[in-house]
Order: sequence, then structure tokens, then C-alpha cells
Amino acid sequence: MRMRGHGTLAMVSCAGAWLALVSSLSLAQSAVRASPASTNGATSAGVQASGDPAALKAARDRAADDLRVRIEASPKLPFVATMFTARPPSVDWRSGMVSWVALDAKGNLYELQRGDKADPILVLDSGGKLLRSWGRGEYTIPHSIRIDPAGNIWTVDAASSLVVKYSSRGEKLMAIAVGEQPQMKGPFNGATDIAFGPNGRLFITDGYGNARVLEYTPDGKRVKQWGEHGVGPGQFHLPHAIQIGPDGVIYVADRENGRIETFDLDGRFLGEITGLGRVYSLKLVGGVLWAGMAPLNLPTGAPGWLVKLDAKTGKMLGHLDVDGEHVLHGVEVTASGEPITTAGDQVMWFKSSRR
Repeated sequence: MRMRGHGTLAMVSCAGAWLALVSSLSLAQSAVRASPASTNGATSAGVQASGDPAALKAARDRAADDLRVRIEASPKLPFVATMFTARPPSVDWRSGMVSWVALDAKGNLYELQRGDKADPILVLDSGGKLLRSWGRGEYTIPHSIRIDPAGNIWTVDAASSLVVKYSSRGEKLMAIAVGEQPQMKGPFNGATDIAFGPNGRLFITDGYGNARVLEYTPDGKRVKQWGEHGVGPGQFHLPHAIQIGPDGVIYVADRENGRIETFDLDGRFLGEITGLGRVYSLKLVGGVLWAGMAPLNLPTGAPGWLVKLDAKTGKMLGHLDVDGEHVLHGVEVTASGEPITTAGDQVMWFKSSRR
């Protein structure tokens, strides 16, 4: 894994449908510095350009093996996985796949789920009791849920590309129709996630169909956008999750390019953490960036890891193994530092083993 900034072009390993062409130079902001970690098994641009499926598969396999070795060489973090399940309020009630999770200041867990036997937005207490729910009939593909500093609830629909702001009680406060969706064969064709910058600035990743980050004012007016399809600095192959640090650094999970790109608040490329797998989810807590990822040579939703990264250097600080199906799509962290991730129609809550 490498943290890189502007400068001389270099090739680094990145399995998947794209091969990462990245650059390195002195970083534009002191918050992003070169990482001592490195990536092995680099594939050549010629492999991708040739279109040889066998060569591309071999490159993906090498990159996946390298990633596994590096993750397993990092410390195994002192947590024990426990399954957290919503308690059905009635016999005909059932949660579908939990796409994303978020915690409020009171410790209540907000789940965004895709089943038709319950409302898409579920609010659960620490014991899994359903406190309230809403949103039935308002979503096509519920994708992500975040809570802003004021306690408002934001959701993103990956099909309609609609971003909605609610009060914590479910009152609809605002909707942003991102729009400009290209023609796609599948239903996934919209925005993916939202993050909150200073002074109410809103940043939305639009990765299914498009490949961009958009900025909006607090009242939902578009300011600008950046990004395009590709493998170079500031380009994306499915920007899937986004976080913003207190120093104004924006972190974007460039899912199918196997990296996390960093930008300033004006969209200027700062650097990237490379040599990762399929990066689904991000949660920034202090100087730590939690990332849910899996090897790019496996199907989406395959088992993988929650990886703890130093947000400034990209150094791998530790990991947790995550097994099961449809895992790692969203990640959250409790006030006490316990990571949580999605796992099918449940949530995997990693409890501290030091209690």
C-alpha cells in the first residue's frame, strides 16, 4: 500500500476492471504524507490494454494474494465479532439486506435495509428493539445512510440518485435529485454516499453510471463537481463511499480501482492509498480511517476485512476478518471505538475483547 501525491507517473498494482496509473510527488497538504508501506505484484498497463482475460485474471489473483499477505501481517485487532439483529415487532416483519448503518449521539443504530417486509429506515436501540421506522415506497435501491453533525439523517438511493435529508423522527426536510444519469443495463445507476464539510457544505459521490464527486450548498444547490471515469489521479471506477476530516481532507473509496483517493475541499487531488482491494465503506474517526474491503478477484459481497488505516500516512494499523455473505458494505464505529459492519440482513458488531 502506498500513499501518493502529485508528480512523476508510476504504475502500481490494482486488480479489477481497471489498472491504476498513479503519480507521486510532494503532497499538497501536510495531512497526507508518504506511507512506508508498499505494493508488490504490480501489473502492467499492457495486460489491460491487451484485453487478454487470462492475463487480467492472473494479475487480479496476484494482487489479491499480495493484499491478503499484507493485511494478515498487520496486527489482529482485539475485538470479538457478535451478530446484532433487529427484533421483529410482528410475525410478518422481516429485515432484508442491511445496506448501511449509522449511529446517533444516543447510541441508537440506524439501518438502511432493502427488504419489502419492513420500512427501509430502521431505528434500533442497543438491544435491537425497533424504536421507529419510515420510508416505505420511497426507495428503489437504498444504498447509504449518514448522520450529520446536527443529528439529521441523510440517505442515498443508488437507482434514483435521490439524496434525502430527514429529521431524526423521520420528517422529510430536503431532497437533492442528483440527476444526469447515463443509460445503464442494470438498476444501479446513481449516487452512492454523502459527507459533511465545514459550514454545512455537502459532498456526494456519484459512482454507479457516473464517476464523480459533487458539492452542494446546505440548502441543496449544486456548487461544482469533479472526476471522470479512469485510473489516474482524480479519476474513478465507482466512487462508493466518502468521508471528510476536520482538516478538510476528503477521502473517497474508489471501489473498483482498489484505492482511496484524497482531495481538498475544492476538489484538488492530494494523494491516494493504493494497493487495496474492493473498498466498499469508509468511516473516519479521529486520525483513523476504517475501511471495509475484499479482494478484487472475488464476487462483490464476498468475505474480506475491516482494515484500520492511519488517515495521514495510509499505514495499515490492524485488521479484523469478516466472513459471510453481503458483508462490509457499510461501516460505523461506536463512541467507545467498536467497529460495526453490515452482514446480510444483520449487523456484525465487534465488541472489545479487553473488557
